[in-house]
Amino acid sequence: MSERHTALRSMHDLGLAAWFGGSLMGALGVNGAAAKIDDSTQRLPIASAGWARWTPVNAAAIGAHLAGAVGELITESPRMAAQRGVGRMSTLKTALTVGALAVTGYSRLLGMRLQKAGGPPVQGATEPSYQTPANVASSQRQMKLLQWAIPAMTGALVVVSAYMGEQQKPGQVFRGLLNRAGGIAMAPKSIGKVAGMAGMAGTKRPMAMAGR
Repeated sequence: MSERHTALRSMHDLGLAAWFGGSLMGALGVNGAAAKIDDSTQRLPIASAGWARWTPVNAAAIGAHLAGAVGELITESPRMAAQRGVGRMSTLKTALTVGALAVTGYSRLLGMRLQKAGGPPVQGATEPSYQTPANVASSQRQMKLLQWAIPAMTGALVVVSAYMGEQQKPGQVFRGLLNRAGGIAMAPKSIGKVAGMAGMAGTKRPMAMAGR
């Protein structure tokens, strides 16, 4: 079986790069540019149009990333079982991925609501004005927080992925294997020690009772 998984790694990395970069550019570029438009009733429709055009590309990027991540998880499963620390980082990565997916999905739902709102007067794509309807303003305030949560979580995924790449270096693999093997080897000794302490406690107790 080949040890090269270039296609899986490429899907994982390119998909994550587009997910992170697109969300950051959208928050800074699309939303920021929409706020500069003079007509306050056109700010939200233009920002919504920009995000709508990006959504299919973003969905494809997320799909590619997930396919690559699942493929890597399967191919790296033997090392997860043998090398200490790999399983813990994989769990953290999975939690971040699920969180980023949830935030992205809810952000898209909010975006669709704002898109259907038409052209109410707003301060910016995520900033309501005093003339903005209450329901639109509520969605905007939520979107203002979520637009930064997505690049934060996907950026954290980039860092975790880089750390897991470091774990694949020969020296890291060797130390991880030794640590895992040492933990397994020490387990019988620990069990024997606990059993011995329990046995000593059992022998001392009758003697103490006999002395009363």
